[in-house]
Amino acid sequence: MTWEEYKKQLPQYTDEDLKFIESGFELASLSHQGQKRASGEEYIIHPIEVSLKTAEIGLDAKAVTAALLHDTVEDTSTDLKTVKKKFGDEVTFLVNALTKVNVIHLQSDEKTVESARKMFLAISRDIRVVIIKLLDRLHNMQTISALPERDRKRISLETLEIYAPLADRLGMGELKAKLEDLAFQYAYPEEYEYIQKELKEKMSQREKYLEKIIPIVEKELIKEKIKIIDIHSRTKHYYSLWKKLLRYNMDWNLITDLIAIRIIVGSIESCYATLGVIHKLWRPLPGRIKDYIALPKQNGYQSLHTTVFCVESNITEFQIRTPEMHNKAECGIAAHWAWEMEGKPVSGTKLQSSKFHWVKQLREWHSAFDKNTSSDKSFLESLKIDFFKDRVFILTPKGDVVDLPAGATPIDFAYNIHSEIGDHMAGAKVNNRIAPFDHQLVSGDIVEIITQKNKKPNTEWLNVAKTSLAKGHIRSALKKEGHLFGLFPGKEKIEQKTEIIVIARDRVGLLKDISEVFSSNHINIQDFSVEKDANYPRVHIIFKPKHKE
Repeated sequence: MTWEEYKKQLPQYTDEDLKFIESGFELASLSHQGQKRASGEEYIIHPIEVSLKTAEIGLDAKAVTAALLHDTVEDTSTDLKTVKKKFGDEVTFLVNALTKVNVIHLQSDEKTVESARKMFLAISRDIRVVIIKLLDRLHNMQTISALPERDRKRISLETLEIYAPLADRLGMGELKAKLEDLAFQYAYPEEYEYIQKELKEKMSQREKYLEKIIPIVEKELIKEKIKIIDIHSRTKHYYSLWKKLLRYNMDWNLITDLIAIRIIVGSIESCYATLGVIHKLWRPLPGRIKDYIALPKQNGYQSLHTTVFCVESNITEFQIRTPEMHNKAECGIAAHWAWEMEGKPVSGTKLQSSKFHWVKQLREWHSAFDKNTSSDKSFLESLKIDFFKDRVFILTPKGDVVDLPAGATPIDFAYNIHSEIGDHMAGAKVNNRIAPFDHQLVSGDIVEIITQKNKKPNTEWLNVAKTSLAKGHIRSALKKEGHLFGLFPGKEKIEQKTEIIVIARDRVGLLKDISEVFSSNHINIQDFSVEKDANYPRVHIIFKPKHKE
């Protein structure tokens, strides 16, 4: 591809931007001259395609240039000094970061884990690193057929385990779906073929059904003077469908969103008005109305979802959103075009609100994770738990959303807010009721952390916390107090302790009486806390159990 052909695909950039990108195009072409890919095609096609994808989702000229150069330092004689001299610090940082995170495998070898560490540290500094990396992986998946079967399977599994979940966390729904379906085909070929065959048979029936539904909806919306930007059907992606079938014991009858109807309207007010129109037409399923506009997902996703008993009692899902919401749902964080590097805005933009708070939190997570005492396997497993596991969305008393992995406890919530809150946590209220430290939070819970200045973590907290972020802060606090007792990740129970909860009617002398019961049996109380209640306080007592000699 010549520069003139390439330039025609970048109409959104200024002349100054194009001049900058052209320099990158020339250096990449020169550096990769004579190189071939496994398919036999010219190697330069790969960085060109990745850079065009980078431009397509709206990243800036420096990101496009870095995408063109992302393989030059590793695979050619071009070095970082040359890149810095021609393109400056920003492009050099991106190219260097992309070079360092070039290989991530599922196997927990030292090289893989170090690459993963570098990748997630780089993400916390500049999110463009991972976006370009994801687009790099997408093009590799689109051209993977030339590789041996063993390599295709390995790369596809990595894509499903690491890259697709990353795209999901960034709110890049379209990219996630493409990565998953491409990888599904090679990672699980028999299952892919089954889904493809079954879906083909069912699609013709569903399409005929939708031909009846969409005109009915359009007619009613026009009648209510709601401006329709677009209305179309959305077919569930293969891999997403396969995972859902596994959850439902392969019962196709339980899949209600095989094809959803997506309605795009002009404003938020019109979204809610459209929801009202649909519910006026058809009866909604109880518990299946989801308002992601008022309460967005942590990756920024916003829409109204409802499932109704539609024509001929067919269960049908509707998704309602504005054009802006649709763009964010497809492109995620790239739609915000908001990056931060070393705490300073890059290209005059800034990371918006707390929707991508977890990106900033990656650096803190990386620091809290004790590299010297963690195995390679522990690092990758913690990564999956803390950032890729099923999520729960918890509310602060002020209504802010905190995104945590499923199974998280109030301790994880406290440390997610701030390490000082976690270190001085004395209790927690969940939905305005006192809850134990090991209470598993669920989406929609409103959590308030009770703190006391003299309260400090104890080793039992390591058994209650689920996230590495919380455990890392707890270990740091215990080390400062000299109470760690040689604990390492995965070995929190070296020092045996027991906790009991005493619930009794409040009265003068209650704590004294409880203490005397323990002392009369020569049992040493190591820590305790009280959760106040109007009539029945809960006394948490931690003690070291007696062992028979």
